[in-house]
Amino acid sequence: LGTLRTRFGWPGFRPHQEEVCRAVVEGRDALLVMPTGSVKSLCYQCPGVVRGGTTLVVSPLIALMDDQVGKLKAIGLRAEAIHSGRSREESRAASQAYLRGDLDFLMIAPERLAVPGFPELLARRLPALIAVDEAHCISHWGHDFRPDYRLLGQRLPMLRPAPILALTATATVRVQDDIVVQLGIPEARRFIRGF
Repeated sequence: LGTLRTRFGWPGFRPHQEEVCRAVVEGRDALLVMPTGSVKSLCYQCPGVVRGGTTLVVSPLIALMDDQVGKLKAIGLRAEAIHSGRSREESRAASQAYLRGDLDFLMIAPERLAVPGFPELLARRLPALIAVDEAHCISHWGHDFRPDYRLLGQRLPMLRPAPILALTATATVRVQDDIVVQLGIPEARRFIRGF
């Protein structure tokens, strides 16, 4: 709660956020299904700050990544993004900052994990937490399947033992089951809220 107030300027958690944050801080894998507008991002941002190190965030949306980076920087946190909208020089600088331990958050598009050598670069300095945003994209039964998300199941093990938090606004039970299988987190605690 202290981190929430001092780093994020929030007086308290919204409903259901605290239990998710506690599980992730403790190192548990988790799946969070919570409606849009409920500030799911805080459920990886706050634990990421508490755990220290760098939180790696996988997101399919460039605009969302850039928005999150801007908001994190505005409150004094060190954040960068690597995606197709950034120049090679910007991406290289962000990678070097990650390796030096100079980032609190690094946002990447799932397609980056297909770039030869990039997963190995990330593995040279293990993240403290891995957040998979829009996690329904990994499932063939999700409403927005993205084939590159399937790479996560092969690439994330080399970045462990960081806990994995999968987040999405909508997921049927079938999609929830597929998410935890594809991400290799069968023991993940499931937080299904708001429906």
